[in-house]
Amino acid sequence: MAAEKKQGVKVVIIGAGPTGLGAAWRLHELQAAGLGGTVDWVMLDRAPKAGGLASSVIDEKGFTWDMGGHVIFSHYEYFTQLLDNLLEDWNAHEREAWVWMRDRFIPYPFQNNIWRLPPDYLCKCLDGLLELERTAGAQRGKPKNFNEWLERGFGKGLMEVFMTPYNTKVWAYPPADMNVEWMGERVATVDLAKVLHNVVYRKDDIGWGPNATFRFPTHGGTGAIWQSLYENLPREKILLGKHVTQIDATARTVTCADGSVYPYDKLISTMPLDLFCKQIKNLGISDEELKKYPARFRYSSSHIVGIGIEGQPPEHLKTKCWLYFPEDDCPFYRATVFSNYSKFNVPKPGQQWSLMCEISESPKKPVDSAKILEQTEKGLLATKLIAPNDKIVSRFHIRLEHGYPTPFYGRDQVCAPLFDLLHKNNIYSRGRFGAWKYEVSNQDHSLMQGVEWVNHVTSGAEEVTLWHPEIVNDVKNSGLKLNVK
Repeated sequence: MAAEKKQGVKVVIIGAGPTGLGAAWRLHELQAAGLGGTVDWVMLDRAPKAGGLASSVIDEKGFTWDMGGHVIFSHYEYFTQLLDNLLEDWNAHEREAWVWMRDRFIPYPFQNNIWRLPPDYLCKCLDGLLELERTAGAQRGKPKNFNEWLERGFGKGLMEVFMTPYNTKVWAYPPADMNVEWMGERVATVDLAKVLHNVVYRKDDIGWGPNATFRFPTHGGTGAIWQSLYENLPREKILLGKHVTQIDATARTVTCADGSVYPYDKLISTMPLDLFCKQIKNLGISDEELKKYPARFRYSSSHIVGIGIEGQPPEHLKTKCWLYFPEDDCPFYRATVFSNYSKFNVPKPGQQWSLMCEISESPKKPVDSAKILEQTEKGLLATKLIAPNDKIVSRFHIRLEHGYPTPFYGRDQVCAPLFDLLHKNNIYSRGRFGAWKYEVSNQDHSLMQGVEWVNHVTSGAEEVTLWHPEIVNDVKNSGLKLNVK
């Protein structure tokens, strides 16, 4: 059909997740302040509600579930202030994260608390660390991949005991298939003196990381944040249930499955890059070359399994936030005591509690969806998270095809020329899967990618989050300030 004449529409936003909503909010904010000029925008998303991978659902028994173990912390003053304005009712938490292995709980980060291991495993880890100390300086040059980075930083013992099995389980790819650009603040390095001090004094070290404290909505799960942001935007500009099927870079149009067509001057897409490459045409390279791109991207799918249980959590889980599982006695790599985040995540507060488990999947780590609920329950029993006599009242399972973008080896070499080509056509791919940068794919990072993109196209400001992850992640909670003038 002929292109729909949407007068004034110059910016099209594909995706109503945190990045798309961030871009829409910034455009709306600038215009409300009289700074946005005549820029107009429309947002398209195939889902029936906003939030994307940060949305929440309520199952048929009334239990609330997030699409993964999300916690809210902020690297940006802008994001912090926005959260304060969007929701009034928050729960504040001190992170209590643990590793379950060798039939015991060990505080996170594991490498700082190996004193809790059985003696044979503790000696294996210490032997590896001491060998690293003896050979310090022998390894020169940048590590070729994540596996080599781990070997240089943690030694053979820690690799064997924890690092290799856990990272393979969580990423669904072996560490040798991953690059070394993504870590930043994500992986705690080893301070041998501190480790030995903790071993001698049998002392726990639990303060590392940017999310030592975090907040969580009292009602509605993480998705309540993004639903509130959606509700504070002009509703007529956000078109849900719109499945984008084609982008014509020459005609500058976006076509949806229902036949509607939206022209643009500038396009920001949060669609996964592998899918985006299948939808776009007339980009300036041959169809054959463009068709090569989707297969180059690596990602893991996520199975989210929620278990609602009668009564109260057992004593050993009453204050815990989330737990990591490197061993093969359960299919999940992480479990969250989700009712601890908010008592209203269950339909009968005080009478029920809930666990949310995450299982990764990839071509190198297949998962049988038909059996994953049963396997998860068996894993919960094996890891002492539930007891045989616990009464389960709700079972929830959803599979997310695109769960996490893998920071695969050669990622930047694949993305850089593609981004250059897109930018020449006034097309910008941003967000968790749009930028394919795991190192800046938290909710605060994702929203700010949208905000900073608007600042860039309206005033020429630099997109710091996208191009300089090391800067924003080094800031931690001190807050980056944005100039809105």
